[in-house]
Amino acid sequence: MLRFLSTRLWNGLLVMIGVSFISFLLFNYIGDPVNNLMGETATIEQKDTLRKSLGLDQPMVIRFVKYAGLAVQGEFGISYRNLEPVSQVLASRVPATLELSLCAAVIALGVGIPMGVYAGIRRNSWLAQTLQVVSLIGISIPSFLTGIILILVFSVELNWLPAYGRGEVVRLGDWTTGLLTTSGWKSLVMPSITLALFQLTLFMRLVRSEMMEVLRTDYIKFARARGIVSRSIHFHHALKNTLIPVITIAGLQLGSLIAFSIITETVFQWPGLGLLIIQAITFGDIPVIAAYLMFIALLFVVINTIVDLLYFWVDPRVRVA
Repeated sequence: MLRFLSTRLWNGLLVMIGVSFISFLLFNYIGDPVNNLMGETATIEQKDTLRKSLGLDQPMVIRFVKYAGLAVQGEFGISYRNLEPVSQVLASRVPATLELSLCAAVIALGVGIPMGVYAGIRRNSWLAQTLQVVSLIGISIPSFLTGIILILVFSVELNWLPAYGRGEVVRLGDWTTGLLTTSGWKSLVMPSITLALFQLTLFMRLVRSEMMEVLRTDYIKFARARGIVSRSIHFHHALKNTLIPVITIAGLQLGSLIAFSIITETVFQWPGLGLLIIQAITFGDIPVIAAYLMFIALLFVVINTIVDLLYFWVDPRVRVA
């Protein structure tokens, strides 16, 4: 177990070093940080003074070591757009994105897996065939179009839900949440459904495919021959083996909910990391972009490590290897 975990942590460390180097190049070689901070009206002497104070006149290796050391502490400099520390800018947006992504993950897993199990067990029923058609539509429609349709129906026509924003939020220390207010829940409904729809249909089709494959195996046929009831075969024997590959895909997809919520947050003007990175790219806010890359890389490293540990726990073959 310790060897397995140490290998994963070492791989994660190498990934973070590689991403930190990429973000360092982005930070230092795309545009001029001095011009971005001082503007074009500053004199050459003022720019040289700032360049020396920032350490930009030092060799690249020394600058990278200092950059990595500050990054470990969560320091990425000052946002060109907000004129605030980047760590504070990201911290103010993280609660909104995590809240949206977790709600979308609950919908995707809570609805997609049961639908996939049913479609795999009753694959010839009319409801299973209907779910297949619906899943094909859901996986084909772009998320921005889904969001626009939901806004048109539930905000413009029915006036049930707000079309944009996060609603009223409550501050709990440094954390803000809309889950404690009615307007917060109403504002969360359409963005979370939009973000979850693709993942939901993906999980359903994956679980259905794996369930049908497992039900064809010899040990399932042997269990039926022994007279074991169908419920026990489906949910005790087949489902556990079906979820083994699903765990890996689910981990990657749940990470992508956070990393690639950009379109959904833009459509609904949700004040999270996705909307922040769009604004940063438009403005050329390199420190925010670099910090976002580091955060997303760390997120995927953590999620993949957790997924590997779950895989290690669920599949005995991994422990033997």
